Amino acid sequence: MIAPAAVPRRREPAVLLTVGVVALAVSAVGAKSLGTWFLEVLAALVAAVVLVATYRRFPLSPLAYRLILAHALILMIGGHWTYAEVPAGDWVRDALGLARNPYDRLGHFAQGFVPAIVAREILLRRTPLRPGRWLTALVICVVMAVSATWELFEWLSAVIGGSSADDFLGTQGDVWDTQWDMFMAGVGAITSLLVLSRLHDRQLRDGSRPDTCGRGAPRRKPRTAG
Repeated sequence: MIAPAAVPRRREPAVLLTVGVVALAVSAVGAKSLGTWFLEVLAALVAAVVLVATYRRFPLSPLAYRLILAHALILMIGGHWTYAEVPAGDWVRDALGLARNPYDRLGHFAQGFVPAIVAREILLRRTPLRPGRWLTALVICVVMAVSATWELFEWLSAVIGGSSADDFLGTQGDVWDTQWDMFMAGVGAITSLLVLSRLHDRQLRDGSRPDTCGRGAPRRKPRTAG
């Protein structure tokens, strides 16, 4: 029998998925370019398929699911307007006297902030690693690898699409855009680990996952007497 307190926790992933699907549909309506929109939200679509397929075998912590939805929403907003033309970013640019719309920087910060927690959870639950320097270093390496892979995807899109991929790339004339993107992902990962590691550890330790039985948790060998 499921305890009353556990019922909302089990339902939360379904609620988050529903919010994501509705937001995805809304973001497609009136998008500046459906081709650019699709490329921008592709990562969110792939993540959703993977999360649904692995939910019963490896459900994640509530923190991870919430962060993934937040990242997906950032991608959808960028896909709807294109990163260089998000109105909120234009307002920040004008208010602070910036040279470019900073929404792209936010997107790549999130590209480090969110995957850091997901990578951390997988490493903690599926490897002998425990919280510490090695875990932190490996999580940052994973995030930087993800960021580099995304930059290669952007490069391939530019090679195939030519000038039609400009909206997707969102470089805004910055020749160092790729380096800035990866730098922001690294900053996002470090910030995430500094700010959220304790909360994340507490959720994992308390079994705060949608499955109250703790499936997917790291198994420890039982202690023997003597």
